Amino acid sequence: MRGMTQDDGRDGLISRLHHVGYYPELVAGVLDVTLAGESVVAHLVQAETELDEEAEVFRHLTALVMTPTRLVFAHVDEHAGELDEHGNSATASTEAVLLRRIRSVGVSHVVVSPEKYTGPTPADEVTVAVGWSAGAAVELEPATCINPECTADHGLTGRVTPDRAMIRVSAEGKDAVRAAVDFARTLSRATSTA
Repeated sequence: MRGMTQDDGRDGLISRLHHVGYYPELVAGVLDVTLAGESVVAHLVQAETELDEEAEVFRHLTALVMTPTRLVFAHVDEHAGELDEHGNSATASTEAVLLRRIRSVGVSHVVVSPEKYTGPTPADEVTVAVGWSAGAAVELEPATCINPECTADHGLTGRVTPDRAMIRVSAEGKDAVRAAVDFARTLSRATSTA
């Protein structure tokens, strides 16, 4: 990434992006713009592969990067074959939120065989959720019915999406879970004094 110093956490972030292997140069580039030269205090990067309704593979990546003053949220979605018959496209978006605007840092721990839990070992899976606004985005679209010949107005339907980021970590094992918990702890500590 351009404009980086060797003494902050950017080397670890770049290493993690390359380890995940999901368009690391693209993700590094969009993060570089939004980081705007600030040092990296902590980061959490997670790539996921899912299947949609038509059983097509859908990959995406979410990254949370904490600086001394902000939390940078990046999300990259792949659109396989949507550009043209020769290739793929991807949408990469970022958002920066001041640490003092973060309203919540939540961690859900999943522990297999909780009766055997003995202490500081990490959970088998964690979900880190960060909320930064009391508001939410509302997406509306015309409602439809299952009758293809129906011409009636069915009003609107939509969904309300709160301003938050969620990352679930489990597949990569205890080290990845421990890193997610450490990130949540660092962010939680920073937002308690922001």
